[in-house]
Amino acid sequence: MEEPLTLSNFSQQVAAGTPLIYISTDNESRTEALITRSALHAIKGMPVPQVWNCTAGVPGQDKTSDPLAGLYWAIEQKGPGIFIFKDLNWFWHDNPYIQRTLKDFAAVRRPAGKTLVFLGPKPDIPPALREDFLLLDHGLPDRKEIQVFLEKNRDRDPFLNQLLATEEDINRLVVAAQGLDLLNLDRALRLARVTKGGGADDVIAALFRTKKQVLRKSGIMEFVENDVTADHLGGMENLKSWMGKREKAFGAEGLASGRNLPRGVLVMGISGCGKSLFVKAIAARWHLPLIRLDMATVYEGTFGSPESSLRKACKTAEALSPCVLWIDEMESGISNQGFKAEGGSASRVLGYFLTWMQEKRHPVFVAATANAIEMLPAEVLRKGRFDEIFYVSLPGLAEREEIVRIHLHKRDFKPDPFDISMLAHSVKGFSGAEIEQAIASASFEALSQARDMTQQDIMEAISRTVPLSVTMADQIKKIEAWAFKRAVPASTGAGR
Repeated sequence: MEEPLTLSNFSQQVAAGTPLIYISTDNESRTEALITRSALHAIKGMPVPQVWNCTAGVPGQDKTSDPLAGLYWAIEQKGPGIFIFKDLNWFWHDNPYIQRTLKDFAAVRRPAGKTLVFLGPKPDIPPALREDFLLLDHGLPDRKEIQVFLEKNRDRDPFLNQLLATEEDINRLVVAAQGLDLLNLDRALRLARVTKGGGADDVIAALFRTKKQVLRKSGIMEFVENDVTADHLGGMENLKSWMGKREKAFGAEGLASGRNLPRGVLVMGISGCGKSLFVKAIAARWHLPLIRLDMATVYEGTFGSPESSLRKACKTAEALSPCVLWIDEMESGISNQGFKAEGGSASRVLGYFLTWMQEKRHPVFVAATANAIEMLPAEVLRKGRFDEIFYVSLPGLAEREEIVRIHLHKRDFKPDPFDISMLAHSVKGFSGAEIEQAIASASFEALSQARDMTQQDIMEAISRTVPLSVTMADQIKKIEAWAFKRAVPASTGAGR
């Protein structure tokens, strides 16, 4: 695993004479600026770094565009120096001369101060060279870096000085920009400059659009639009109480800012009973962005190796922190069957994920949902991974009444014309999703006949529905038996 790149640790590595450094970065200019700052301010007597790329070579030096010629030129320079190679990772895999030159350079003892630095989007180093390289990762900017960037640009730009007139304006923009590179922030600011009437709200809206696009391009994560509140949840008193206790202990503002944010929860149970809804309610109630991670896609390797995909996902979540990382249907990606079948790759992914959950220092609330929790490896369920494991079962009578009212209200129907108690008794054994679908079906039937929905419409829709509690009775019994002493019930009166 790569170490994070910082001004201090890079300076220390160069001062210690580390010969070869590979930095994973998606923003070469930002990384080059940090290296230059390190050379000029943190390392005594170090000249300005020289930069090589495959089209221009080293500026001012003839015949250095060839990768091997560029390496020879850098190695032959006298005295200390930092030499940045931007494109060499595209050439070295099939070139034994480049690999031998770098191995020889790394093996020769020399005065500290000459370091070759290689930049690329991922640590794609030939196997023969891996032991010779120090790996660093220049992740997305944190809050402090974003704030410094905004303040520096505000001081020299009248438009930004007006746009970011107060500290509150800066703080709002910092929060909106978390999880994005400075390039994205700069583009949003330039767009606001040429947009008539563009203000802070327009910049923030542009940043959120960019954030969604970036996460969508990753293929394994998405930014979830979320307008759910706790009022949309029928029942689940124990889950709501769990949220309420933490708000009383740490304050809603403290949780929203990431201070004292809990580690996370695992919500398991029957499909359609509100697990995903609860995750959305947590994010909305604590005013946190909601990021969905598709673990099945991580394991498929469609967007790179499973290990690199998960590392990038975790780093993105940390850059977006404080946030809620939603892992939906966790068992579809991490399961005993898949773990045994896939061997090494699955083992490394699981190991990284568990270590990250245990040791993460950024306020990322992990909210995982699972339908078949017995499929998850025991390591995932160990105490300390999650703050609590909740079991969501079929709703009880009082909860069914509440769910019926919620879905009537969502469709602008007043509950007075309906016998809520009779409807709640009629949907015994229904999940929340099945109750919603029955009301939606009745509403559509009435709408198609250009009349108001009646109690009879709902009763007929209920009679046409065969719930999961009937079609999957054996599987539900197994889930309930597993959860009996292993999880906290989400509701106090479930199933009645």
